[in-house]
Amino acid sequence: MKQGHDLAIIAMKGCEQIASDINYYLCDWRDDEEHNYMVPVTCPRFGSGEAKAVIQKTARGRDIFILCDVFNYGITYRMYGQENRMSPDDHFQDLKRVIAALGGKARRITVIMPMLYEGRQHKRTGRESLDCAIALQELENMRVSNVITFDAHDPRVQNAIPLSDFDDLRPTYQMLKALTRCYQDIRFDKSKLMIVSPDEGGMQRCMYYSSVLGLDLGMFYKKRDYSVVVDGKNPIESHRWLGSDVQGKDVIIVDDMISSGESMIDVAGKLKAMGAGRIFVFSTFGLFCNGLEVFDRAYAQGVFTKIFTTNLIYRTPELLQRSWYCEVNMAKYLAYIIDAINEECSVSAMFNPYKKIEMLIQNMQKEG
Repeated sequence: MKQGHDLAIIAMKGCEQIASDINYYLCDWRDDEEHNYMVPVTCPRFGSGEAKAVIQKTARGRDIFILCDVFNYGITYRMYGQENRMSPDDHFQDLKRVIAALGGKARRITVIMPMLYEGRQHKRTGRESLDCAIALQELENMRVSNVITFDAHDPRVQNAIPLSDFDDLRPTYQMLKALTRCYQDIRFDKSKLMIVSPDEGGMQRCMYYSSVLGLDLGMFYKKRDYSVVVDGKNPIESHRWLGSDVQGKDVIIVDDMISSGESMIDVAGKLKAMGAGRIFVFSTFGLFCNGLEVFDRAYAQGVFTKIFTTNLIYRTPELLQRSWYCEVNMAKYLAYIIDAINEECSVSAMFNPYKKIEMLIQNMQKEG
């Protein structure tokens, strides 16, 4: 494989494993197994909690790719003698420190932030901040050339930086591939399988699944109580079904993230009550903010069959041990993206996996 510009990968705290996997693929493809594209960095902290970034290898003139998981709460630091978990704000501040430490010496900087920092605070509905837009503008002002993210809560937030590259990717093919590996009896037939969106906001990604697979699409409408605000949002009163009959059909519920999981389990329970067969959940990011016990109970009751999330953000060791969970590895896909950008190749085909999905289904039919 041809070589592009001098390549370097920086893994922020918590991204070491996926960065190492990406580095392995790049070395293998470029027949350069002795090479290491990783640039080690540290962000030591003083006792007061203040920090700095130190780059331990030259990055002058190199094409820099920085991987940052701002939702990795498994990383801690000491402050005034106490152990503190890193918040999204802490991770984002460290990212800016590393960019500042590069000192403008890099040829180009690409930030790979799988789950977008403050992605849910992307619009203004009253006297409130526009955190995501401000963060993107900060990165642009620091001469970041490209921001790569996955399943942005609202990709229109890229309008905040109209002169910079902003790539919003989706793990559609990887999710389907993981499903077919776990359940070889799955059939992409509208009489046997259906795509469901848990709310109106997720319809666009579900429409893509429905179109490329030739399956029917249903949706739940969230009725909210707009008179009160709980934990920063209006509580959901009920889910109302909009779609055809699900009796006897397997169902794939598709969403960008699982936060507390209460809404997802409620939707799956209603589908089961309507006579659905197996229920699979595709979610790019599994946050599981309120713990795993609620999912353990729902799984024991047969509410759902399997939950698929990517390895793009932090997963607890307890989650990886759950029988109802399947991890979707995105390291190879990210390596393809990095390799193509570094070699100044088009990445359009990678953004639309229609042909790969079509081949996946055809191979299943042949083996069938």
